[in-house]
Amino acid sequence: MNTATKQRTFNFIHNPSIEADATKYMTVDVSLPKILDSWKNSLFAFEWLTPDGTLKDLDDLPMIQHEKRLIVEKKMETGKDLAMPVLGFGLLDTVEIGSGKAVLLTLAAHGEDHIPAHILKSDQDDFEPFLV
Repeated sequence: MNTATKQRTFNFIHNPSIEADATKYMTVDVSLPKILDSWKNSLFAFEWLTPDGTLKDLDDLPMIQHEKRLIVEKKMETGKDLAMPVLGFGLLDTVEIGSGKAVLLTLAAHGEDHIPAHILKSDQDDFEPFLV
């Protein structure tokens, strides 16, 4: 699936983490600003976001997240496939990024507006406000 924004094209592939239950998932285009607005309230957002909910600069990320972002940026530069993130809802009713956090957040940091992502078919109605 090719998605072009801001004159760049990325080739997204299915995330390997859904292979065992692929029939339970669907692919949707999500709005990154809307996803980040919800995810900023996640218990896991502190590694990538500042307290006010904006994305941290590369040099402000913890070392492991810094390295993951660099890997995604290298894939972006060389045209390698990007695995779609897997999204769901957490205990606090916030969007959670189950897999593919570095892809989603790196693309958001580079100004992308939307990307494809996997969600559970059973969550389709709940994700309606986050779709493009």
